[in-house]
Amino acid sequence: MGNIPENKTEDQPKETAKSKWSPRSFNVKAVLGVVILLLIVGYAIYAKDPNNFNFKKLFSKGITKEEARAKIEALVKDSGGTATVKDVMEDGDLYKITVSVNGQDQPVYVTKDGTKFIQQAITFDEIEKQKEAAKKQEEKANTPVTKSDVPEVKLFVMSYCPFGTQIEKGILPVVAALGNKIKYTLEFVDYAMHGDKEIAENLRQYCIQKNQPAKLSAYLTCFLKKGEGTEASCMASTGVSVSQVASCVAQTDAQFNITKDAADKSKWNNGQFPPFNVNKDDNTKYGVQGSPALVINGVEAQSAGRDSASILKTICDAFNTAPKECQTKLSTIAPAAGFGEGAAAATPAASGSATDPNASCGS
Repeated sequence: MGNIPENKTEDQPKETAKSKWSPRSFNVKAVLGVVILLLIVGYAIYAKDPNNFNFKKLFSKGITKEEARAKIEALVKDSGGTATVKDVMEDGDLYKITVSVNGQDQPVYVTKDGTKFIQQAITFDEIEKQKEAAKKQEEKANTPVTKSDVPEVKLFVMSYCPFGTQIEKGILPVVAALGNKIKYTLEFVDYAMHGDKEIAENLRQYCIQKNQPAKLSAYLTCFLKKGEGTEASCMASTGVSVSQVASCVAQTDAQFNITKDAADKSKWNNGQFPPFNVNKDDNTKYGVQGSPALVINGVEAQSAGRDSASILKTICDAFNTAPKECQTKLSTIAPAAGFGEGAAAATPAASGSATDPNASCGS
């Protein structure tokens, strides 16, 4: 008989390269550790932004801020535009990207997964605010003119808003004609849409009016005609004291935290534009939304136009007894929007155009 190996039986299982799964091979502690880690990470995300929490985010790979910027830059380049991409910020599930077009900053949005471009994002709260603003605007339109012996006239503008400069050119002859028959002040919208140059010019005009009010109209006539870069020459030609303006600007800047708040984007109007709070109380009091806003005796006027004749009539309707100056013949042609001389195009008024009496910068 042949030799039979010891301790071997025919029914003994053979060794295989892979052992079959068994409960003993399942590492419970390792799996439990992964689950706990996911729960911790998930809770951290939820705690940071509970309204936008989605567990799928734990496993999804999004794009970075720089990749979002690159997408918008490519979009601008492909369209042949000259826009400049500026800041990129996180805004919930989106990247908010500030794009400068013709000197005006506009926000656009890219989803964090990089798949969607959104030209304008609006929250339900903002929709409700817009509805409320439209309701107030309708109420203003139906508010009767309040009359007085000496009407109080306030014109709110942004110094670089083309529609603000347009109505300023229209109202200057009116102010000259009515003189001390009205109480006129130039005020500023409580946010600046046109960058540092607008903040600087708002402060300059505010300080000229505060310390040398008789010279404001002359300075504005020069500046509105010549535009950016002529501030110094316009002050010199109209006799404005440079030292008084500089001292006032420094004091006003410190008092209202103008430069400080402009550098802190958490203080910006709707996260878009730096605040300019010099006339904040009056903005709130009269419900000013944008540039321009003409407030007469505490009510925003619904002017028929921005030509001098229309503005004169609107103000003169606010007198208890209109003075003879209200018969002054002034131009019935609206000035061109922006800086420079000339008239607005004599075309049918399109919404948002220079000939539209409701065209404005801002909401």
